[in-house]
Amino acid sequence: MRSDKEVLFFDFKRQYDFIKKHVDEAIHRVLSSGWFILGKEVESFEQRFSEYCSCSFGIGVGSGTEALQVSLLACGVVQGDEVITVANAGVPTVAAITLTGATPVFVDIDSKSYNVDASQIERKITKNTKVVIPVHLYGQCADMDPIMTIAKKYNLKVIEDACQSHGALYKGRKSGSIGDIGCFSFYPTKNLGAYGDGGMVVTNNIELATKLRLLRNYGQTQRYKHEIKGLNSRLDEIQAAILNVKLKYLDNWNSRRIEIAEIYNKQIKNEIIIKPGIVEYGTHVYHLYIIACKYRDKLQEYLNKSGIQTLIHYPTPVYLQKAYKELGFNNSCQITEDYSNMILSIPLYPEMNEDEINYICEVLNNFQI
Repeated sequence: MRSDKEVLFFDFKRQYDFIKKHVDEAIHRVLSSGWFILGKEVESFEQRFSEYCSCSFGIGVGSGTEALQVSLLACGVVQGDEVITVANAGVPTVAAITLTGATPVFVDIDSKSYNVDASQIERKITKNTKVVIPVHLYGQCADMDPIMTIAKKYNLKVIEDACQSHGALYKGRKSGSIGDIGCFSFYPTKNLGAYGDGGMVVTNNIELATKLRLLRNYGQTQRYKHEIKGLNSRLDEIQAAILNVKLKYLDNWNSRRIEIAEIYNKQIKNEIIIKPGIVEYGTHVYHLYIIACKYRDKLQEYLNKSGIQTLIHYPTPVYLQKAYKELGFNNSCQITEDYSNMILSIPLYPEMNEDEINYICEVLNNFQI
């Protein structure tokens, strides 16, 4: 019988209620201004978020996927090039690669962090390799130092997919600030989320920044003067205004995420449940709290009956998706495939209360086969 308790996977209303006055004022300010695209709110947020990331330049775009796409284009990626990445991060990263005409090349993951296994990257490099995209999945950075060493050796660009790692640290450095370019998503569920789609590219390279600004707005140097071929990928004023309000709370929200994760780590004692691995070189900001279990489907059904919403991030490696079968990827990533059948995301967001957190721990500890 289903429990009368319910724990949502994410509750947008709680956060909005907390910042409602400031958000409503920001939206009203934009509507009253009559300026909705590439105005003062976007300029302000680009500056503030790039500074937050310890980067010199920020370029607001339409989504995290488009942040990756324009970054690849800015790095000169064209049809026939290869881009090294992972297959366990869902479709968006790969979609961005294929939209440029390039071919994704997949590297398996490290079983502790679920991020790219840097030791396997070099063997995947060919004469066609142009870029490496490490994905900082679930809120924890990939091991960037060896990746940067390999990239320098082979003259490759590194684009950090930081779409799930706002505020995460790698050896004291902010995610997105280590490679040539960092890409962020502001999808509503992110640690820093808008109330619609939005994205940002950050970089310390002025030439890349200049090209990125052209690419996101039809390649225009001024209206109707097109220097290069570009696309329409612009962060709008309303979303930027909302993000300007929310940015000042990001570190506190991340701290609360870490606090909740520490409770989970301490109180979940069921030996058939594997808790997230923590690497020594970084600070995990827990965009998602991922458990693993050989009996994942039974566990998910059990949690659902107990009123606890869960999701799977992500159930199918990209190269096994119907849409990407033409890639003809024959060399399977075994760890990626194994964990896609085991992982389960349980609720974790800053506005959760202690009763909900403790209830989840209790239910998980009572799970039996």
